[in-house]
Amino acid sequence: MEQQQSTQLHNDDFIFRSKLPDIYIPTHLPLHTYIFQNLSQFNHRPCLINAATGECFTYADVQLTARRVAAGLNKLGIQQGDVILLLLQNCPEFVFAFLGSSFCGAIVTTANPFYTPAEVAKQAAASNAKLIITQASYVDKVKDFAREKDVKVMCVDAGPEGRLDFSELAEANERDIPGVKISPDDVVALPYSSGTTGLPKGVMLTHKGLVTSVAQQVDGENPNLYLRSEDVALCVLPLFHIYSLNTVLLCSLRVGAAVLIMPKFEIVSLMELVEKHKVSVAPFVPPIILGIAKSPDLERYDLSSIRMILSGAAPVGKELEDSVRVKLPNATLGQVIISINSAFKMM
Repeated sequence: MEQQQSTQLHNDDFIFRSKLPDIYIPTHLPLHTYIFQNLSQFNHRPCLINAATGECFTYADVQLTARRVAAGLNKLGIQQGDVILLLLQNCPEFVFAFLGSSFCGAIVTTANPFYTPAEVAKQAAASNAKLIITQASYVDKVKDFAREKDVKVMCVDAGPEGRLDFSELAEANERDIPGVKISPDDVVALPYSSGTTGLPKGVMLTHKGLVTSVAQQVDGENPNLYLRSEDVALCVLPLFHIYSLNTVLLCSLRVGAAVLIMPKFEIVSLMELVEKHKVSVAPFVPPIILGIAKSPDLERYDLSSIRMILSGAAPVGKELEDSVRVKLPNATLGQVIISINSAFKMM
């Protein structure tokens, strides 16, 4: 009798439903269609701001350029299901390449530019990359692999002679975009992660999976991330990492916020950019928060525009949390619980 009761207990489902209506998640849409679904509402609003140059791209610019990149990739011979490796620091071209790949049904795998040549080659081989998009300063890391495996290398800046130029993609005719039929279960991103142990392994992220993840964060009446179209989100965390790619970039694009792209972290430059562009959402990791809180230059800059700090990858201790409250009193601190796609604890 006790065994039957125990079995019955374990077989029961306990479902707790919110008083709020369910979030509609359009899992039938390809990722790019979902991201730009509300484009008409913020067509001419700033979408990407290049911190390195000050250049600003509107949402219309970004969508058009992504479509041109898709057409250019197709002209280059990239087929649906082919893998493109991005070996880039944060830059607008990263975004154009990622979204353009989605438009043409290709798959993007992202790698840390500071990997060794052997590490890059291992990921490129494991993912069966057909094209590597990188910067001139990293070409030496991939040239031997590219020559041995006959893989094309493209630079987003002035690369060595003989390398493809990303501008050729961005100048393609968007009307030549391939007519591919994308299934919700098709893979769109292939980041590599070791998890907590072992060697890095490819993580297959589908169109449906990323649409669902973004929707859970920013859609509905009670989103986990209260991003607004008038926000300016700072993108200093590396886009090759899923925290930045998903929660910073894709969530911001979905709601129509501006994304300020910073190629690398430097504390004084960061504070200057926050003040200049009135950054309102600042996704960080604890070391950056600590650097800001302890910076002797903090009082020289007006960081009052920051209304929300998002912190992930590791917990922020109470002492640092209290220090942030004192020094940035207008900001609410949100810490990621368990993983980057779970709920935020607002403090």
